[in-house]
Amino acid sequence: MDGAADIFERDGKKKAEVDEETARSLHAKIGELAVAIDFLSRKLKPWTGK
Repeated sequence: MDGAADIFERDGKKKAEVDEETARSLHAKIGELAVAIDFLSRKLKPWTGK
């Protein structure tokens, strides 16, 4: 109960710690998905007409 008020304070909010390895794997996955989206959008142009 002593530190309960600290939970609701915004000034004392800690930044989320991000693991380097996790960040790199997420960036790699984003790159893979971007390539797949680009590839599929080019292949689907004849059917969508865009």
